[in-house]
Amino acid sequence: MSEVAVAPISMPARRRGVQLVMLAFAVLIVMGAYVNVGLALDGRVPAGTLTYGLGLGGLMLGAYLVLARFAPWADPLILPLVTLINGLGLVMIYRLESGGMRLASAASQIMWTAVGVVMFALTLIVLRDHRAAQRLTYTVGATGMVLLTLPAVLPGSISEVQGAKIWIRFGDVASIQPGEFAKLLLVVFFAGYLVAKREVLALTGRRLLFLDLPRARDLGPLLVTWMLSLLVLVFEKDLGTSLLLFGTFVAMLYIATQRTSWVLIGVLLFAGGACVAGLAFDHVGARFAAWLHPADPITYGSADICGPGGPGDPMCGKSFQIMQGLYGLGEGGILGTGLGQGRPDLIPLAFSDFIFAATGEELGLTGLMALLMLYLLLVERGLRTAFAAHDPLSKLLAGGLSFIVAWQVFIIVGGVTNLIPLTGLVTPFMSQGGSALLANWMLVALLVRMSDAARRPPPQAIQNEGLTQMFQR
Repeated sequence: MSEVAVAPISMPARRRGVQLVMLAFAVLIVMGAYVNVGLALDGRVPAGTLTYGLGLGGLMLGAYLVLARFAPWADPLILPLVTLINGLGLVMIYRLESGGMRLASAASQIMWTAVGVVMFALTLIVLRDHRAAQRLTYTVGATGMVLLTLPAVLPGSISEVQGAKIWIRFGDVASIQPGEFAKLLLVVFFAGYLVAKREVLALTGRRLLFLDLPRARDLGPLLVTWMLSLLVLVFEKDLGTSLLLFGTFVAMLYIATQRTSWVLIGVLLFAGGACVAGLAFDHVGARFAAWLHPADPITYGSADICGPGGPGDPMCGKSFQIMQGLYGLGEGGILGTGLGQGRPDLIPLAFSDFIFAATGEELGLTGLMALLMLYLLLVERGLRTAFAAHDPLSKLLAGGLSFIVAWQVFIIVGGVTNLIPLTGLVTPFMSQGGSALLANWMLVALLVRMSDAARRPPPQAIQNEGLTQMFQR
């Protein structure tokens, strides 16, 4: 197992310059979109353009300087990609706020972005060697379990919002969603556990057709995770986190063992659990009904069902949001209506759960494909880090974190487009909210730390390169 140097070793100046140029280009794209919104809505450049531009640029410059100092050999694409996605989310929230959506707040999201960048920097500064977490595998896992289940045991008055018990509210001052941080801790726990047990879990029992099935005695970890996901689904009414955690564990189990049978068993377990939950619990059944029959008057809502709010009430029916999102995507077409020229404010929660649909209305299918390509590139850079890692823990952890990003995007995009039932997850880095944004910036910091360790050349090679450059001068 190779060691990670504690003292940073300088990256070549040309490499640092390319990364800085990409970061500046991402900020310029964001500010161009911001100006575009102002011109479309008011016919003039927004008054705060320079302030927002300098603020966002300053934040990302600070993140870049910390990265260049404490993780100089990290993948140069990761930070610019996240900056661009986060910035486009800020633009859409500003557009919705300017269009009259009361709960949208660009100022609040900028503040949370600043805190997220601070958490990114602190993670890089404090966590010099990510493999130290392996010694605390079970402590990290226990902490993640506490954070995940805490809202379920708290009174509904401080933990429940719209039926889901996933929050901890501190009066009217602030609120956090501990499950967002729990998912990071649980992925670290999964990685540490699977590294220790991968040889046992890779053993096979009987062969069924073309699959080598695992031994019955080794099914324990999968069954425990399955039960945990069902408990989250039942007691917290959080279908998104349940699907996210179980899917991530199955994916990491496959990475660790290379056994397709684990994936098949995981899919069968979740499908069975979802069917039982759909029949036994009304809130799960309502999600499935809205998915299967979104345009049905019973699920979509009518004036009689909705009460005085009428069909325009956000609480009208279970599929009202889905249908409004689909209408918005259809209105956007291939090229979109243009930033600031659509009506995304007709989509309930367009600033959070349905920001993908709001973006699709104004940027069209072309813009959504470009956005999904940004996510795909981010996931690809994370998987490249996993392939380049020198130790099993880094491979599993980088692979698991990359899968979380990809899986979360699939779940939310699938729900908004009615490919799968809507789960309530938010679009990473784009949706308004503090907990998810902070957790995702910390996730990126972990990927950057592992990328730095994987890409850092041996000290002797760096010394030889420095001598070569000196003689060339």
